[in-house]
Amino acid sequence: MGEKVAAGEFDLSDRQHYRDKLRQCLTGLGRLLEEKRFDRPKNLMGVEIELNLVGADGMPKMLNAQVLERIASRDFQTELAMFNLEVNIAPHRLAGRVFDRLAEELRTSLAYAHRKAGEVDAGIVMIGILPTLDRDDLVSSNLSAVDRYALLNDQIVAARGEDFTLDISGVEHLKCTSRSIVPEAACTSVQLHLQVTPNRFADVWNAAQAVAAAQIAVGANSPFLFGRELWRESRPPLFQQSTDTRPPELQAQGVRPRTWFGERWITSAHELFEENLRYYPPLLPICDEEDPIEVLDAGGVPKLAELVLHNGTIYRWNRPVYGIADGVPHLRVENRVLPAGPTITDVIANAAFYYGLVRALAEESRPVWTRLPFEAAAANFETACRDGIDARLTWPRRGRYAGTQEVDAVSLVRDELLPLAEAGLAAWGIEPADRDLYLGVIEERCRRRANGATWQTATFHKALASGLSREAALAATTRRYYELMHHGDPVHSWPVGLPEPVPTA
Repeated sequence: MGEKVAAGEFDLSDRQHYRDKLRQCLTGLGRLLEEKRFDRPKNLMGVEIELNLVGADGMPKMLNAQVLERIASRDFQTELAMFNLEVNIAPHRLAGRVFDRLAEELRTSLAYAHRKAGEVDAGIVMIGILPTLDRDDLVSSNLSAVDRYALLNDQIVAARGEDFTLDISGVEHLKCTSRSIVPEAACTSVQLHLQVTPNRFADVWNAAQAVAAAQIAVGANSPFLFGRELWRESRPPLFQQSTDTRPPELQAQGVRPRTWFGERWITSAHELFEENLRYYPPLLPICDEEDPIEVLDAGGVPKLAELVLHNGTIYRWNRPVYGIADGVPHLRVENRVLPAGPTITDVIANAAFYYGLVRALAEESRPVWTRLPFEAAAANFETACRDGIDARLTWPRRGRYAGTQEVDAVSLVRDELLPLAEAGLAAWGIEPADRDLYLGVIEERCRRRANGATWQTATFHKALASGLSREAALAATTRRYYELMHHGDPVHSWPVGLPEPVPTA
């Protein structure tokens, strides 16, 4: 949620007025769609990466304000907690050697930010959840000094009316409570944006939902939280529970959580925005002066500010986005599934796999979502988060055979999804050198059954076996990860374990 929001109090009239403005915005969106006012196809993509700040000991450093002051670039922004940053890469056209260009831009940006962080004895690490985070790090006093974060925290806490319960049962079991939403800051992600025309939006969103589990299976990188080994990708359950405005009674009634996979395939972008109004009470009822209907009647393009703000407080794993560029409205699918890291090469490989796959699946004559029940796609997502690269997923049978089957995620990716991703990248006009390099990274992860989560857990257990305490093993694993991340080789090639100590003379 990037809106500039001033802290303040809301009364009953504010909420009613905001709800009225939301309905006007939805009507305005409907008119824009009916009048075909949206941007023509541009094949534009964009990337955002959330980052962690750590010290030489691998522990989090609450220094984002100082680091951002030194970076002094609009490409870098605050995130929820003081150990978080976010880097935004300008939109690129999906064609040619775009992935190599993206990789080079990211290397340059992150190297510069890392040097600036070093001026305050900190460094930057890309990882889904920092293994060394402690409960004492994730408290409201460590919120970034930005009004919108304090206000969002206050509103979610007020809506829930009691402490948040974190209860995740994986390899080990974590159960604790929090008085704020700050545990959400542990989740650092990659967001992949794709600008699409309205008539293609539903197909792309449905395709993105269908492949979310495969993305997680090959890209999992978040196995630890508060010293416990949980799911291979623990961000989704942590994010849902740490932002859950529902007390247990509302959960029992089936009220939807604000962090949500969804419950059905769609036929238009309008359906998702309408669901957001129908299911979710506003958290930040801040009204803009614009009357969207008057703007439309005058031939202008409305900002739909209330709709955009409300949409930013509902955390779909594939989120619809309304935006305006050069005075022309557009729609984007924002894919929020992936954890950050491990390396820039891994991030770009994950992006190439995603963009190729959604292009191919969105254009199939028998789309996967007509053959896969939505409930199965949602179950696949949870299974992949739990089991990572060892997950078994439900997928439609190949060929003319009806029904679904359970298949090993590695076999599904290697035998069916990678060829589709290759065809999709070719359709985008990606050069074979880029396509083969980055899809080859995904293929190697499948061949070795290795990703960020497998490396972290294997290295942690070797450190434990060497005699280190749990805390020391987590810190040593984080320091080694940090070292290899900055070296830059993709994670499937990382040696498991800690380096041997150099003997002294």
